[in-house]
Amino acid sequence: MSPEIIGGIGILIMVVLMFLGMPIAFTMALIGFVGFTYMTSLNGSLFLLGNAFYFQFTSYTMLVVPLFVFMGEIAFHSGISKRIYHTAHAWLGFIPGGLAVATIGACAGFAAICGSSTATAATMGTVALPEMRKYKYDQSFATGTVAAGGTLGILIPPSIVLIVYGIQTELSIGKLFIAGILPGILLSALFTLCILLMCFLKPSLGSPAPKTTLKEKIKSLSGTIEMAILFLLVVGGLLLGWFTPTEAAGIGAAGAIVIGLVRRSLDWEKFKKALLGTTRTAAMVLLIIACAMIFSRFLTVSGLPQRLAEWVGNLNSAPYVVLVCVMIIYVVGGCFMDALSFLIITINIFFPMIVAAGFDPIWFGVIIVILLETGAITPPVGINVYVIKGIAPDVPLHTIFKGIFPFLAVMFVGLIILTLFPNIALILPNLIR
Repeated sequence: MSPEIIGGIGILIMVVLMFLGMPIAFTMALIGFVGFTYMTSLNGSLFLLGNAFYFQFTSYTMLVVPLFVFMGEIAFHSGISKRIYHTAHAWLGFIPGGLAVATIGACAGFAAICGSSTATAATMGTVALPEMRKYKYDQSFATGTVAAGGTLGILIPPSIVLIVYGIQTELSIGKLFIAGILPGILLSALFTLCILLMCFLKPSLGSPAPKTTLKEKIKSLSGTIEMAILFLLVVGGLLLGWFTPTEAAGIGAAGAIVIGLVRRSLDWEKFKKALLGTTRTAAMVLLIIACAMIFSRFLTVSGLPQRLAEWVGNLNSAPYVVLVCVMIIYVVGGCFMDALSFLIITINIFFPMIVAAGFDPIWFGVIIVILLETGAITPPVGINVYVIKGIAPDVPLHTIFKGIFPFLAVMFVGLIILTLFPNIALILPNLIR
């Protein structure tokens, strides 16, 4: 039996085990360990097992994950998210569908200091849904807006998914972060246009809130100062070359703590909750990455990714045919698995194929994130939808899913625009060395 066939069998067994309910991290570790043992030796597999966990949990580079997660947790518990929404509400709430537009703006703002799709959806859901209920927004429209807006959390930097993509592919995390800025703005603008168009065609979807005075608008801007400071510290420092990604994460986390203390909105209990949330999320991410490292080494020795890349390189098909096939796989796969897990499982297979087809790997990272975002709101998994369901238990699940379909269409429009005009994602990264 050829090594490539063994690699393919390993992937099939892994998929079966995951559908049977085995945790994804342990599935990857088990298949990787057994496969690597079969391909090499037991001693080699035992060394790989110990080395993978030791390296991932002691690596200086991997500190970027818990530090950015910690920054988002502190921002949430110190009330920064509420102040961002209040500002968006004051400036945009008076137009038809204005609270939905404000929700998208607040999601984009919170995404700039969070990095997690589910955290953004959960945070903004608790703030925005009561307001939209107050003004009798259509349930499907309101919940769909929050679920879709949450997807901005893994595109606008800092992004946990982009961090993992950069680590797995050995690309610059700083350039990946910068690459996500303009596509994030593009997607936010497309979501906003979608909301305005829907409310123009059917005004009953979202009634306008009372107008605020200019004084109230200006006063509300103070709620965005903390977000702007943290974003400029982290992303501005990366863009100017002042910090490495790990240093930027540390400075962002420290900045969030200082802001919480100065505002007197961060007490000891909230700090402990932030630490607990960070520990849970970071441990999950690092565990998945460590187990994925074992699985990826098995795939490497099997030669399957390399053979696939060679096969793509020898195809007479246009590169965009390869890209579309990969996109379809990510859209379908994202319907059944969470974004991070599916990325880690597939990236070592598809990344060499995309590079062989001649596409820019930084640009492809942004494309992957948007593709995975679609999975966060599509059935049957649609993790953001289930998060919103937890916040609004009285809203039927099918009602929430119904509300996300216009935004899903918009996301595919965004993908088409970025595919036709890749410089939208690449113009800023090309400015830094």
